[in-house]
Amino acid sequence: MVGIVLTAAAAVASCEPTVPTEQSSPTALVATQSAAPDVPVPLNFVAHLIGASEVPARESPAVGEAKFQLSPDGTQLEYRLISSNIHNVIVSHIHLGAADVAGPVTVFLFGPVAAGGGRSDGVLAHGTITAANLIGPLAGHPFSDLIAAMSAGGTYVNVHTNDGVDGINTGPGDFPGGEIRGQIRLLGPTP
Repeated sequence: MVGIVLTAAAAVASCEPTVPTEQSSPTALVATQSAAPDVPVPLNFVAHLIGASEVPARESPAVGEAKFQLSPDGTQLEYRLISSNIHNVIVSHIHLGAADVAGPVTVFLFGPVAAGGGRSDGVLAHGTITAANLIGPLAGHPFSDLIAAMSAGGTYVNVHTNDGVDGINTGPGDFPGGEIRGQIRLLGPTP
């Protein structure tokens, strides 16, 4: 028994250190990168809004743009929603969903206001979104869940209109389900 232990000890003592091979070097690189201190970089997002992006598509002369910037600590999202050639805006949201899906509301950006609100050109809304503003399927979730969905292309901005007249939609300015829409996409650290 003593001979077996001594033989095993001699085998361990004679082992040479292993040198990373090409296969293992990416792992070593990842380990080195993950050990570096995190340097927060603000992320910027944008959505270009048009009627053709709605589900179903809308014929509308309206256009818009939503811009977002994540704070360096990742707890706030500053936004600005700009629109042109649109009438009777009643509400605007961020929704969860792919480009061809009508998804649930997660954040209010504007409104709701009474139907028949008139024209809206220029800055429709601006503000700051935090975890306290999350609703629907993201209510009570970490703010990072919204940012992850935005980064993955899984969110969109929708601007809803209503002329206040009961009955069928009369066209631009009367699309309660949404008149213009755009998928939110990541721009990176610079706007």
